[in-house]
Amino acid sequence: MKITIEDKPVDCEDEIIIRCDAVDESLMQLINSLKRGKNKLNVYLDGAIHLVDPEEIYYFETVDQRVFAYAKEAVYETKCRLYELEEQLPKQDFFRASKSTILNLDKIKSLSPAFGGRFEVKLTNGERLLISRQYVSALKEKLGIIQS
Repeated sequence: MKITIEDKPVDCEDEIIIRCDAVDESLMQLINSLKRGKNKLNVYLDGAIHLVDPEEIYYFETVDQRVFAYAKEAVYETKCRLYELEEQLPKQDFFRASKSTILNLDKIKSLSPAFGGRFEVKLTNGERLLISRQYVSALKEKLGIIQS
């Protein structure tokens, strides 16, 4: 992929031109994120609504039919279900790690095999999460990990 950035005259509008053979899902996601601009998530803490950038979230987890967003400084609650978050979040940055967890791939520090075909992920904040075995191959593919 070739990326070209050009200076424009002051009185012209910013413009993005995409030349491609076919428009696939990842390209559509990129286009949609450019159109939307920076999306913030509405999350709740102590009765107040907070607007948080998705990249601040380490992971989302369902506990007792409630969905929580774990950030560096706080644990927020969100009114969205995990499947709704999967649709909203950038697919290149977030990954469904189990039936109850969505993981921010940018927050992974290390991966290691765990028992039962699962993987353990150590996050940059020191927390450890398990990747269900049914999601391990998709994670390896997404991260470009070559299986031998």
